[in-house]
Amino acid sequence: MLAGWLTLLAVACVPARLAGRVAATAPQATPPNSVARPASWCQLYFTNPVVTSRLLDPSGGIPDQIASAFDGAQQTVDLAIYQFDLKVLSDALLRAQARGVRVRVVTDSDSLNMDGIVALLKAGVPVVPDQRQAIMHDKFAVIDGAAVWTGSMNYTFTDAYRNDNNVVAIQSPELAQNYTHEFEKMFVTRQFGAHSRGDTPHPLIMLAGTEIETYYSPAGAVAAHVNDALASARDSVLFMAFDFTRQDFGQTLLDQAAAGRDVRGVFEGQQLAAGGDAAWQLLARGGLAANIRKDGNLYNMHNKVFIIDKAVVVTGSYNFSAAAENDNDENALIIHNPAIAAAYFADWEKIWAAGR
Repeated sequence: MLAGWLTLLAVACVPARLAGRVAATAPQATPPNSVARPASWCQLYFTNPVVTSRLLDPSGGIPDQIASAFDGAQQTVDLAIYQFDLKVLSDALLRAQARGVRVRVVTDSDSLNMDGIVALLKAGVPVVPDQRQAIMHDKFAVIDGAAVWTGSMNYTFTDAYRNDNNVVAIQSPELAQNYTHEFEKMFVTRQFGAHSRGDTPHPLIMLAGTEIETYYSPAGAVAAHVNDALASARDSVLFMAFDFTRQDFGQTLLDQAAAGRDVRGVFEGQQLAAGGDAAWQLLARGGLAANIRKDGNLYNMHNKVFIIDKAVVVTGSYNFSAAAENDNDENALIIHNPAIAAAYFADWEKIWAAGR
C-alpha cells in the first residue's frame, strides 16, 4: 500500500495566537500533524485534496487524528454521523468498546449498509437510524462529555482524501453538554427532524474570551442566526458553500456588497450543474458575477463556511439550503475568534485561488 499524506493546519485556539503549518508524511504512532499546548482548547484541521486526491491509496491525516481522540476516550463516545466507511475510525471505536468505553451511534437510515456502520453493528455497538425520508446529516462526536469534534467531514474515504472539508475539535464541557443533549434526543427518545425540540442548554458560551454560538436544525432557527451574523459584517463576508440555495442569505450578501463590504465566495460546481444555482444566479444578477467562483476540485468542495470580517466563522454540517433548515438534522457553530477566522481564511484563499 502506498502510504498517503495530508497537509493540514492545526491551531491552538487561544485568543490572537495562530500556530504554524505542520505536514504529515505517513501514518505514525504519534501523529505529527497536531500542535500540543497545555492551554489550548481547540484544534482545526483542513483536508488537502490537491495532494491526496492524486494518491492511489492515501491514509493518515484527519482520520488518524480522530482515531487518536477515540483511543483516548475513557468513559463515553457519542457519534452522530451521516456517512461512515473509514475502517481506521470503526476500528478505533471498537477498541474503545473493548476497553469498556460506552460507544453509541446515530446515523441516517440510508447509511446502515456502509462499511463503518456494518462493522459497529456486527460488534454489538448500539446504532440508531433516523428512519425517515429527510436525512440525519450531522457529523459530530462527543468524547467523555468534555470534547466535541465537528465540521463538514463525513467519516468517509472520499470526504477525508478527495473533498475539501474542515474539522474543529473543541475542549469544553458546556459545548459537550449541548451536543450530548442533541445526541440523546435522537438516540434515546428518537426525536429526529421536526420532532426535535430547540432547547440547547448553552446556546451561547464564553471560552477563554471566545464567544461560541451553538445551533441545531430544524428546531433551532439556524438560518435566522446565520443571517444575523452576515448582516453584522462591517468589512467582509467570504464563503465556501457546497450547497447554497438560500435566497435570504444571497440577498443579505447583496446588501452587504452594496454597502461596500468585500463579498466573495466559492460554490461547489457539481451542485450548480445539478440545478442548485439559485443563490449563484441571484448574486450574478446583482452585480457580483466577478466575486463568485466555481470550485476547482474535480471531486467536491464540501465546506459550509462563512468568514465574517475575518473575525467570525460559521461552520458545521449545515448547508445553506431549505432542506438543511427545515427537514434535516444539522448542527452549526458561530465562533467569534480572529485566530480561528485567520485559519479558515487561509483555507478559503487556497480554494478561491483554485476556483474558476
